[in-house]
Amino acid sequence: MTLDQFRPQMKVYFAPFVSIAMRCGLTPNFFTIAAFLASAAAGILFYLKLEILAILAVAINAVCDALDGAVAREMKIQSVRGDFLDHAVDRYADIFIITGIFAGGLVPWQIGVFALTGVLMASYLGTQAQAVGVGRYYGGILGRADRLLLILVVGIIDLLLPVGLYGLTWLGWLLVLFGIFGHFTAFQRFAFVWRKME
Repeated sequence: MTLDQFRPQMKVYFAPFVSIAMRCGLTPNFFTIAAFLASAAAGILFYLKLEILAILAVAINAVCDALDGAVAREMKIQSVRGDFLDHAVDRYADIFIITGIFAGGLVPWQIGVFALTGVLMASYLGTQAQAVGVGRYYGGILGRADRLLLILVVGIIDLLLPVGLYGLTWLGWLLVLFGIFGHFTAFQRFAFVWRKME
């Protein structure tokens, strides 16, 4: 992953928002549920081809997803239950957003399914490592933070340059990359865990 390694450096930028959230009595679970709702909205909006609003909803999802963990760490109330909820919501967010893009006809469904399976398998193998006693592992080339940022950037490019390339929108090409790099990341994680179990 590329962006997740900068999480410590991002702490200073989120500190004011974390302080405001704590003063308002907002809990980590509030942001987790808000992220869930924003991702569902993004999926529906992509399906309806309301791309500007969909991109805004993805941005809200990304911010809320970052804030739930940041608030939990600041309040020192990190828990297994909160972590479990966060991961479940993240997977639904992936499903909502990617499915919305291809179900709305913005890309062929075959490419959408390829992207979705790559994303889900990469995420699954990251947490399955913990289930087999190796410990959670999030190595690999493409993480969730990377995907959200890319959807935001490429979504904006798609709006500004809607011509695409070789019959595919820019979002279409992005989902092709999600499929390729998602499955490659899944393979990287599988290989790492397999070696650790020897």
